[in-house]
Amino acid sequence: MNPNTTLLKSSLSPKSQPSLMKSNKPVDESKLVFRFAIVSRLLILTLIITWRSLLTPYDTSATLNPNCLSSNPNNTTTEAHDSVLWPSIGSAIESSIVWDGVYFVRIAQCGYEYEQSYAFLPLLPMLIYAFSRTVCAPLVPIIGYRAVLGLSGYAINNIAFVFAAVYFYRLSLLILKDRSAALRASTLFCFNPASIFYSSVYTESLYSLFSLGGLYHLISGGNTVATLFLALSGSARSNGVLNAGYFCFQAMHQAYDAIVYKKRFGLAVQSLAAAAVRLLCIFAPFVAFQVYGYHNICLRRISDETRPWCKAGLPLLYNYLQSHYWYAHSYINLYPFLIISLGVGFLRYFHLKQLPNFLLASPILSLAFFSILSYAKSQPEFVFSLGFWSPGEEKDLSAVFYSLGESRSSTTVHIPDIYSRTVRGISLKHRLPYDFPLIYLLKKP
Repeated sequence: MNPNTTLLKSSLSPKSQPSLMKSNKPVDESKLVFRFAIVSRLLILTLIITWRSLLTPYDTSATLNPNCLSSNPNNTTTEAHDSVLWPSIGSAIESSIVWDGVYFVRIAQCGYEYEQSYAFLPLLPMLIYAFSRTVCAPLVPIIGYRAVLGLSGYAINNIAFVFAAVYFYRLSLLILKDRSAALRASTLFCFNPASIFYSSVYTESLYSLFSLGGLYHLISGGNTVATLFLALSGSARSNGVLNAGYFCFQAMHQAYDAIVYKKRFGLAVQSLAAAAVRLLCIFAPFVAFQVYGYHNICLRRISDETRPWCKAGLPLLYNYLQSHYWYAHSYINLYPFLIISLGVGFLRYFHLKQLPNFLLASPILSLAFFSILSYAKSQPEFVFSLGFWSPGEEKDLSAVFYSLGESRSSTTVHIPDIYSRTVRGISLKHRLPYDFPLIYLLKKP
């Protein structure tokens, strides 16, 4: 045999080219998204520090910090600034606790003292309290307890955002079956226009983490883990309970498939019963918190001090708080020509005076509307029948929504988006599409 031929064969054999095979190994985009998320958070935090150093903040609520009403020694840790090692750093952190962050930090520090504080669900305050008593506890003598609470809130939300971005990439990959599109969508999520809320003491990051994680596990077949995640999303934000709609949709299609195609009525009942249990688990944290509020506000007071909502046939604390405190009285003048009303309730936000805010939100609203319209035109039978009357091939392609097949679809209509446009006010209209960013998955067919 020709020695040159032997040499050529040996050079082309797989064993002789480990470096070449290694170079063809696909890049782990999850790690890349992880890095993008960290860089985006560092960038946002840098901008926050820069602008707060250069400009006077509009909201001055950070300075409102009276002593806790409770005499519990765990709640009276409001050190004087002269008793901590670095009071200037502590003051800087405390001055950044504004808007809803004031409520979350106050609840973590003092508990639920006032009626209006029950509008803020307990997951974030509980995590802030736990974080401040464990990981950040050594910093209390250095910057003060309230600053540690604020720092804990920042740490929790930024960490949650990073993992939310990773979950979003994995979810995108399951739906799109396209690594480059999933990476592009995740990058847009990392640098989205609502980034400030993900890096502040707000609930957006936790809500996104558990909502995206829950949907990822649902599509992957992990119904138990998905139920836990979606229940936690409802403990972070009230609209998280609407994620139960995914299990409703899944159960409807499983029952329809069992009755129409498999002729097994028992299997349909089993699917609906399992979904009912999951729905109860998702709603349980939110309902339990409403019962907790009812017990503290209604049952612990004498009859003369009973609040109006306590006497209702179905005393709904959350609805009363939103309508009484955030609709009837909350008007914020940001600019002479712009008045933002934090109206809450079905269609209560739709007023002529809100036109500037709708114009401000028009880009994202237009993109969502025309994307849904385009998809509805391309597959009207599937859209308007919710997939029940679709041809078999289309039904298999949309199996991502109810776990009946292996193929995946790339479009969905998210119920909380509809909810935010009809019930919630201006802030959620800008933030919710980014809280649950399936809009980034839109792509050309």
